[in-house]
Amino acid sequence: MSNHSWSVYGRAGGAMFLVGSLAAVSGVVNDYPFFGGQAARYLVSAALLFAVARARRIPLIRPTGRETLLLIALAATGLVLFNLFVIGGTKHANPAVVGTIVGTVPIVLALAGPLMRRTRPSGRIIVAASIVVAGTGVVSGLGTSDLQGILYSVGALACEACFSLLALPLLVRLGPVRVSAYTAATSVPMLIGLGLATDGSGFLRMPSLAELGGLAYLAVLVSGVAFLLWYRALPMLGADRAGLFAGIIPVGTIITSLVLGFGLPAPAELAGVALVIAGLLVGLHRPRTVTATPVVREQVDIL
Repeated sequence: MSNHSWSVYGRAGGAMFLVGSLAAVSGVVNDYPFFGGQAARYLVSAALLFAVARARRIPLIRPTGRETLLLIALAATGLVLFNLFVIGGTKHANPAVVGTIVGTVPIVLALAGPLMRRTRPSGRIIVAASIVVAGTGVVSGLGTSDLQGILYSVGALACEACFSLLALPLLVRLGPVRVSAYTAATSVPMLIGLGLATDGSGFLRMPSLAELGGLAYLAVLVSGVAFLLWYRALPMLGADRAGLFAGIIPVGTIITSLVLGFGLPAPAELAGVALVIAGLLVGLHRPRTVTATPVVREQVDIL
């Protein structure tokens, strides 16, 4: 396997690891007004991403009408609605149920990614995705839920898939830095509007020192860095193979919880991680080195 392949895999795995760390870090901001915290988080992320674009001398080109609609849909589903559905799901279901249902996204992407390219889904990728999903389910465990909780969880699953599928056509011309910056910025007015509607003027307040640290971590690493890593790897891997790395999310949660002193992982969690790794090995093993198409590579290599 070439160094280039390992680099691509490292970006995808690193992005999902950072996303997985969100669950452990979010505990310090649970008492902060949700929509205000999310709006502040993505505002800071957008500012940092635009700064990256300026430092890299990447011009901020105007999206076309179609790209603007895709950016709005991407921000609304992958950022705003995803969080709303997760919140709603946890009110009606055990968090394990929400995590297990959302954790089936590798299978969704294994099927939807090729269909968007008008090609046949790979049987090997579907098998690998099923192994990854099984591992994620073992890590998350089982729980109880009512019908609303399941519906919210399925909605979160759909939004998680949209975060990748809607970005693919945008990455061809805009590249990962612009897509990341534009999407984060587009979500801010949506979140401010929801915050004003639900919490009024109290949707923002001065955070405590711990909350400020948590929000900064989410803004810089979970949003800024993870977005760039994921959107740089996504067009090279394709949605189906990239989706396998969603299995890294619970691994990131476990390791971050361990670092923060929340206790050692249970044997079942370690068994689930082993299944995730096995699924990745099955899905990523290829006789040829993965290469990007010339158009996508030109955009991706800007970063």
